[in-house]
Amino acid sequence: MQSRAEAVALPEDILPGRKPVREIIEQSPKSVDDVILRQGLRGADVDAIVTACTAAGVRYRFMPAGDMDRLYPGNHQGFLARLAAGEMASLEDVLAATKAAPLQVSLALDRVQDPGNVGTLARTLFALGGGGLIVPKHEGARLGPGAAKASAGTLARLPVAKVSNLSRALDEAAAAGFTILGAAGDAQAHNVYTTVPTFPIILVLGSEDEGIRAGVQKRCQALLRIPQARPLDSINVAQAGAIILGRLASLLDQGS
Repeated sequence: MQSRAEAVALPEDILPGRKPVREIIEQSPKSVDDVILRQGLRGADVDAIVTACTAAGVRYRFMPAGDMDRLYPGNHQGFLARLAAGEMASLEDVLAATKAAPLQVSLALDRVQDPGNVGTLARTLFALGGGGLIVPKHEGARLGPGAAKASAGTLARLPVAKVSNLSRALDEAAAAGFTILGAAGDAQAHNVYTTVPTFPIILVLGSEDEGIRAGVQKRCQALLRIPQARPLDSINVAQAGAIILGRLASLLDQGS
């Protein structure tokens, strides 16, 4: 008769256990996407993990025991660390990589929730020679196996920075000489095919449902729209990102 652990495949991107979770969050927090603790759990290890998560800017939350068991049907002791597809970088790392990239463009994703979209955007960005990704620590997609699969491994080959405040990160990028562009469907936005922006660029893409938040949009020096030959409610964020990135890459081919 098979044991429960033998019968159920355990997720490879989740690290279980009190000691392993504490060690990885204290020694290698950049490799952790988020930490989950059992609701009601108390003690020195919980306090140490919460303190380390707060110091490193890693998301953590408490979850009912039943939900944790469904997430990881093995022995987890009430402690789970979900691993990122690649090690996280700093904002400065992403900006430096962008300036050194063949295509001096990085993406800032404002509450893009779908891991598949994030992975697809990373794959397109990598293929065209872009710099990296800037994502919010909260309200962003989990950069786990779904994103990694959609990216075809490119998430681990691009610097990805998780920032506490996306608006502030864009301010820092602008101060470092970056042009901040946003994708929008507004009629007053500039036609992406007739716009010739100055590199290096941070391209902001908004959530699948609500677009770019007003506070983040204020940081954009220009908004870009994709003209449509036929009426359509919206274009998927990964598709829109690919179209705009392709246009920006074509400017380099034209010697702009």
